[in-house]
Parts: sequence; C-alpha cells; structure tokens
Amino acid sequence: MSNGYVHGYALREAVRLQDQASTLAQHLHSDTFYPAGHKVLEAGCGVGAQTVTLARNSPGALITSIDLSDTSVRQTRDAVRAAGLANVTVRQADLFDLPFADASFDHVFVCFVLEHLARPLEALQALKRVLKPGGSITVIEGDHGSTYFHPDSEFARRAVDCLVRLQAAAGGNALIGRTLYPLLRQAGCDSIRVSPRMVYVDASKPGLVDGFTRKTFTAMVEGVRDSALASGLASAADFDRGIADLYRTAEPDGVFCYTFFKAVALSPAARP
Repeated sequence: MSNGYVHGYALREAVRLQDQASTLAQHLHSDTFYPAGHKVLEAGCGVGAQTVTLARNSPGALITSIDLSDTSVRQTRDAVRAAGLANVTVRQADLFDLPFADASFDHVFVCFVLEHLARPLEALQALKRVLKPGGSITVIEGDHGSTYFHPDSEFARRAVDCLVRLQAAAGGNALIGRTLYPLLRQAGCDSIRVSPRMVYVDASKPGLVDGFTRKTFTAMVEGVRDSALASGLASAADFDRGIADLYRTAEPDGVFCYTFFKAVALSPAARP
C-alpha cells in the first residue's frame, strides 16, 4: 500500500491520534453499529485509535483490523489488549493486495486512510472485492479546506495550506472529504449517503477546545513544521506565527470550525 503519511510515526503523533479519536468519537462513530456475528474489515487501523471505539460499539461483531505498518499493528494490538476487547483480530496486510477471498466480509470500515493514498479509487475497488453483495462500506475523511476560525489569520491559513501541499506532494489529498460521493460512485457502490460532520468549537465546549482545536488540529499542522521549512513552503517566522494564531483561536473569545465527511454505501446486491 503506497503510504503518503506526512505526519510520521513518532510517539507524539500516536498521542495526537488517540486524542483525536477520543474527542471525536461521538461526532463520527455514534451511528456506526454492526450486528453480532457479522464480519467487519477495518482497513488502515493505524494506532488502533478508531479500532477500540468500533469494537466497543459492536461487541458482537467480528472485526479484522489491518495496516501495512508493523509498528501500527503492534500499537493496535496493544490498544485492543489494554481495552480488554476480545472481538478484534489485528494483522499486517496491504490494502492493495488483500489476503482475503472475494466476498469475505459483511462490512468494511475505513477512517482517515484514503487521504494518504495516491490511488484512493483503486483502494475502494480493492475493498469492494472482499465485501459481500449488499454489504456496507463506511468511509470517514476530513477536508482541510473546510477549516475556518476566529480571529481570522492569513498566517494561520498559510500554515494549514503548507500541510495540504505537503500531503499532495506525498501523493495524498487533504481535501478528499468532499470527493467521497464521486469516488464511491466510480468504485461501483450503490445507495451512497454522505453526511457532513461539522466540529464547531467555542469556549462553551472546553473539551473540544483542548481535545480538538489544540491537541488534534493545531498539533497536526504544527507537526509538519520541519517539512514545511525544508520544502521552502514557509519561513520559520511566518509558520510559527500561523501556529500561534491557530492556538489563539482556542482562547475564550476564539471559534474554530472543521468539517469531516462520513459516507456509507452498499456493494451491489447479487443479480438473480
């Protein structure tokens, strides 16, 4: 699986992903449940941040979580073990070369994966192959172009754009959320439904101020500082001012908004 993951695999990034998952669980996963006995493939499990929520929401489902990174597989196994979950199997596998027979799973779940792939359509087609006729695929992605905030700052917007451009240079697409409907159509899925999940943050929501504005989004942008400077996308002074201005939106008079997109579609039912 071609991996354009621009954020790296350092401990700091693992912590950020866990913060993100716990902060956004209600926004993104409250309506995802799978029946007991159904087989679910989670593709690109990363550090297991989404895996734990997925497994807890559907304790009777049989979840197989895969990732190309051996480090991520170990981290997911640790997260599953720490959570005391018995309905998850974790294994190393390439999304583009899945070691499963056709129609092996009742459901497929993909969260924050397609944005890092140079060939997201091929990834969806590969996943659709292992999905049973009539089975569901759930895809969740962000869209950095949906970011806006108060106080507004050109420097903050430029810092976010550095991340967008770095991800594009690595073969990914930080604006992929808006493309989920056409991607799933091209992949041959039916009954596609896409719902925007806006995260709106102001001082009346202190959990989101800390968990999302500071520890998820701003920390993510701040994490590409060295790459942005090395690529000549920003000067140190301008980038640092942009980060400071993003943190400024977490102050008592600040506001921060971001939209995720959640798509649910079906694999075409078998023809008589």
